[in-house]
Amino acid sequence: MAFEALLDEVDQLHNVSARLEGLAERHPPVLGAILTIAGNVRSLATVLAVLVATKLAQGHDSVPPTKPV
Repeated sequence: MAFEALLDEVDQLHNVSARLEGLAERHPPVLGAILTIAGNVRSLATVLAVLVATKLAQGHDSVPPTKPV
């Protein structure tokens, strides 16, 4: 199912966020900036998870294609 792949990406994004936080602790001069980025990545993971949950609740099997911008 397409949603399983998206949920795998959510997990990957959470892992990236955790790795960035670890890097921030080892590099104090850029700690604030890296923590901000880690928080943004975690927020994106949450948004993606909510999107998947919403679509699953609606009973869709796949995410509809988006229009090109």
